[in-house]
Amino acid sequence: MTPFSRWPRQVAAPDRVNVTLVTEAQLKGHRVFPLHLLIWIVFAFLLLFVGVLVTSAGFFITRDILQSAASDSARRIGREIMLDVEGYVTPAEMAVRLISHSSLADATTLDTRMTRLALLRDALETSPVLQSLYVGYATGDFFYVRHLSNDADRSMFAAPKNADYMVQSITRDRQGPQGRNIYLDRALVPIETADDPTFARQYDPRRRPWYIEAVSAGDLIRTAPYVFFTDKGAGATLAIPASNKGAVVGGDIRLDMLGQMLSHMRRTSHTVIALLDVNGHLLASGSDIGGASAAQVTEGHALLRPASEYGVPVLTHLASRAAALGDATQMDEIARIGGRDWYTWVERLVTGGGKPYFLVLAIPQDELLTGAKRQAQAALGLTILVLLIAIPVTWLFARAISRPLQVLAGQAAAIRRLEFGETFVIRSRVSEVNGLSRAMDEMRLAIRRFLDIMREVASEPDLDRLLPQLMKEIMQVAGSTAGALYLVQNEVMGPVYGWSGGAGEITSALSSMPLSAAPPIVHRATAEGAVCASALADAADLRDQIGQLVSGNATHVAIVPLINRQRDLVGMMLLPRGRPFETPELAFIGALAGLLANSIEVRGLLKTQRELFDDFIRMIAGAIDSKSPHTGAHCARVPEVVKLIAKAGCEARNGPFADFAMSAADWEVLHVAAWLHDCGKVTTPEYVIDKATKLETLHDRIHEIRMRFEVLKRDAGIRCLQERLAGADEATATAKRDVEFRQLDDDFAFVAACNLGAEYMEETRIERLKSIASRTWLRTLDDRIGISQEELSRKLRTAPASLPAVEPLLADRPEHCIERCASDRIPPDNPWGFHRDTPELLYNRGEMYNLCVGRGTLSAEERYKIEDHIVQTQIMLSRLNFPKYLRRVPEIAGNHHETMDGTGYPRRLRKQEMSTLARMMAVADVFEALTSKDRPYRKSKTLSEAVQIMASMKKRGQIDPDIFELFLSSGAYRTYAERFMSAEQLDELDIRRYVGSWQERADSAGR
Repeated sequence: MTPFSRWPRQVAAPDRVNVTLVTEAQLKGHRVFPLHLLIWIVFAFLLLFVGVLVTSAGFFITRDILQSAASDSARRIGREIMLDVEGYVTPAEMAVRLISHSSLADATTLDTRMTRLALLRDALETSPVLQSLYVGYATGDFFYVRHLSNDADRSMFAAPKNADYMVQSITRDRQGPQGRNIYLDRALVPIETADDPTFARQYDPRRRPWYIEAVSAGDLIRTAPYVFFTDKGAGATLAIPASNKGAVVGGDIRLDMLGQMLSHMRRTSHTVIALLDVNGHLLASGSDIGGASAAQVTEGHALLRPASEYGVPVLTHLASRAAALGDATQMDEIARIGGRDWYTWVERLVTGGGKPYFLVLAIPQDELLTGAKRQAQAALGLTILVLLIAIPVTWLFARAISRPLQVLAGQAAAIRRLEFGETFVIRSRVSEVNGLSRAMDEMRLAIRRFLDIMREVASEPDLDRLLPQLMKEIMQVAGSTAGALYLVQNEVMGPVYGWSGGAGEITSALSSMPLSAAPPIVHRATAEGAVCASALADAADLRDQIGQLVSGNATHVAIVPLINRQRDLVGMMLLPRGRPFETPELAFIGALAGLLANSIEVRGLLKTQRELFDDFIRMIAGAIDSKSPHTGAHCARVPEVVKLIAKAGCEARNGPFADFAMSAADWEVLHVAAWLHDCGKVTTPEYVIDKATKLETLHDRIHEIRMRFEVLKRDAGIRCLQERLAGADEATATAKRDVEFRQLDDDFAFVAACNLGAEYMEETRIERLKSIASRTWLRTLDDRIGISQEELSRKLRTAPASLPAVEPLLADRPEHCIERCASDRIPPDNPWGFHRDTPELLYNRGEMYNLCVGRGTLSAEERYKIEDHIVQTQIMLSRLNFPKYLRRVPEIAGNHHETMDGTGYPRRLRKQEMSTLARMMAVADVFEALTSKDRPYRKSKTLSEAVQIMASMKKRGQIDPDIFELFLSSGAYRTYAERFMSAEQLDELDIRRYVGSWQERADSAGR
């Protein structure tokens, strides 16, 4: 038992776990054995039988062996073919070379050549691969000798039945080529002679490829396989120029021997093995390929056909793989061809003096693995038999051994289920089992303690409360009655918690400790990033620093650095106690310290992220407020109003809000939503938000109209002077001018008053505007020059008027209409559920159209644009990936312009479709807007005026009556007014006029 195994007993609380362990002393009366010895004794007799279990892998092993053997066989066949080809070809090459040096190459007549016939016969007999030997002379003569080995050869050349050799001769003289066939017996005695003029006319050795290649090479060559002219057989030719250069000696090599050789190398009945040339022609096959071999002749077809013409899919596949072999020497793969799996090999065979051949081999997978399957079946049957015999024997021994292990397995399962209350007592004759039992019980205690600590970490969001809790847990684990926790900030360790067993909490008694002045052991623990332990006698400087923690029996101290994932020091723990620390204890304390360091880091990051997010939303709101000086601080003041209303709801003890409560998450949701409730205003043009008069856009167009009136007054003055010059009465002309001046002044004053939007535009006022607009003035300058392309494009909708042009004093022109594009329209099936009546135009800047606005300064298009800010708010917020607890922000922030009767915008929601916080936001937004001091289009309302307007809105079903009355009855309105409204706005207000009994209204609604 290690010293570390004792510490859980010392620190475990009695109410948490009851520990009962069997000690070594209690087991002295029991004879115990090592577990491995018992296992050896029991299973030694079954070792042979257990070995058969490996037969389950026998099939796969055998399969791999067979595949490897097949691959090796393919390579071996390739080597054998190369050796056989060389073995057959080398004597043939020697024969051809010897003949090239014989007098046969110098013979000029048939008789002279016949005297050398014995030499050719001996060469053919010593080299069985040679089918024939011949000499082609530079004069065009040809001397050909062939061994007729069977009746098929004799029939091919119409030879007598007892003929063993045949000589074909071509001689050329003045009379032309003369051909003769001479048939001889084995002793080279002529049996029969026949003229063959056709052969002599058709055949010229000098035009044959073997002749041309040999002359070109000047040495022995071997041609690629081709169809022989003489017998239409398949083979290759060995050819070499004679020493006198006046002839070429050649010999034909048969290919049928290669097919016979390959047929003996087949592994299974359906094995496909063949030899291909570089062009993919079939030279020889060891299989029955389509009922024909490469050596047969089919009338009308060349003998050396491509492999693809034989109608064998496997052979066609192999030929394609050989063509794709490239620079590689071999290739093997498993391919599915014709509904069957095949093992395929392709190997390049390079022989000296000629072009390479390709050996191709394919074996059906099921045929190759027949033996493996049979072996696996037999092994399986044997294994089953052995298991049937071994089961009862194994049962008797395993039962005795496994019983304690089963108990331990149950204990492990309980630990896995996080059940730590049950205590296990294991008694076994296996010492390892007893040791395992003790280790598992200690592990159970350690895991329980660790999970308790993790549970506290997970359940406590407040770092200030979490740190003391974790510190106490770690002190209990360490067996220490005192401890101190420091956090590092700006290279200084500041105390955040201290505890002494005798004095209790002593945090205030601890002093800060600069890292530069820390004791050496603290620097060592920081540098190593690991827990360091030391005797206090060896660290006197540390004793001076933590004298408040050291009791009379404290002799050792553990320095525990808190290192985060970036390997930065975030804090330090000091744990003094009365006995030395052991390595296992320090490791466990280090693990808990890592948990504490990560908790500090994570909560610090969360706090920083929340502060950053809060600063970000405040920055957005500030940017919106600063965008327009007339709506400044609106985004900052609305959160103050709505929080006062929400606080009043939480404090209510009766009425509709008696059960209303908000969690910390709810307050954060409300905070974010309130600050972002108008974030969509970043898309609204400033001149629309700040529009103070009806004709104002980027500037107030009343100045343009004033200038027109000035022009009319100048015209009236000019007419007066002209009339006087023409002889009219001066007094009469002046009086007429003054009347017109007064009328123009009065008309302009009326237009200017209409521009302010302070009065309702009745029909009589509109009729007078129309009368004033009917007056005309004379324009003499082009109004299409010096303007922007956008304005010019609108003017081009109409033809230009000829100058001078007579124009109305006030007008709605085509260029005043700015069309709405598709992106400015909200589709009916939009995902946000917006329901809005969209004006046809984006803007209508017509002078008469704007001056005739019934109330206020905004046209329908401009009011739609301003109201569109709430649409943009919901769209912008819905695209943010809020965490789960903030996902209500778009609903609360985006519904503050909805009304309780469903006439609001942009979704036309009713009261029951809105959350309580969204309805509170609507009340707060209205109250702040009414009492704001910086709106350009109206005078700020006093407190009583604002409440009166909101009361009328309540009656019309536009704001929530319960929240409105809560706002007044709780005094939240007065708290806000005193903080943010000017003194002249704070008039007397009798809230009893507006606040009724919630119960009375509830009863009335029920009736």
